[in-house]
Amino acid sequence: MKQWKAFWAKPSHVAYLFVMPVVLLLLIFRLIPTVAAFVCSFFDMDMFLVGKGFVGFQNYIEAFADKRLWNSLWVTIRFTLIEVTVQMVVGLVLAALLTRNTARNKIFRAVYFLPIVCSATAVAIMWRMFLHSNVGIMTYWFELIGIKGVNFLNDPKITFYVIVFMSVWRSFGISTVIFVSAMQNVPHELYESADLDGCSRPRQFFAITLPVIKDTFSFVLITRFIGSLQVFDLVFTTTEGGPNYTTESLVYYTYVKAFSNNRMGYGSAVSMFLFAIILVITVIFYAKLFKDEA
Repeated sequence: MKQWKAFWAKPSHVAYLFVMPVVLLLLIFRLIPTVAAFVCSFFDMDMFLVGKGFVGFQNYIEAFADKRLWNSLWVTIRFTLIEVTVQMVVGLVLAALLTRNTARNKIFRAVYFLPIVCSATAVAIMWRMFLHSNVGIMTYWFELIGIKGVNFLNDPKITFYVIVFMSVWRSFGISTVIFVSAMQNVPHELYESADLDGCSRPRQFFAITLPVIKDTFSFVLITRFIGSLQVFDLVFTTTEGGPNYTTESLVYYTYVKAFSNNRMGYGSAVSMFLFAIILVITVIFYAKLFKDEA
């Protein structure tokens, strides 16, 4: 008993107790489902885990020959590149404008942060109502200025970019707040020296601010990349992959195959495909980050 008490008396050991709930959650809701999906990908089974049994790499072979899968991958990559780029630029610009702790800036930060508090499903339902082709307020405003017949959620030319806009609108606030926090920790002496040298504000931003907050920038970049690659809620709630699969993301395609088509084995193989992509991107990001630190 004394040894037990002595063990938990050390602060480093007590810290394990605080970390344990998060570790258990990751184990139950992340690691175990990932391993289970990997195992299921080698079987031909439905959502009730009933089927023909072990099929080896057949699901993967079928996936590589699936044109709809490659289309969903291309949609996901396009979405990620555009969404992350726009969000990073918007977040940096707004953070630079809202760095000072004035009352006005604090209000703007709170307002910009509000959408991230809402679930993606709630945001998607709201925008679906706004953009409805018959009763949407946005459609009505466009008609007032002479633009009629706009179908935001069923036009192959614009629906994809509408989904991108929804995603950026919902999540740019968290990027902005994180960048604000990083910019506030930049030593003021650097800006004072730059002012004495006659550097303009834009020059200071690119020569001082960005290099100092590069670690925060990398963190936001990789988390947004991973999040964007897993886009599902907005697509599921608004377009269901349409029109003509122009907004069908890889996660939504996985859902369709595993649950709508009742092919859990094949859906698991597709999910492993996405897992591999995210893993490779994460490793590349961190390898570059650690290389720059070294």
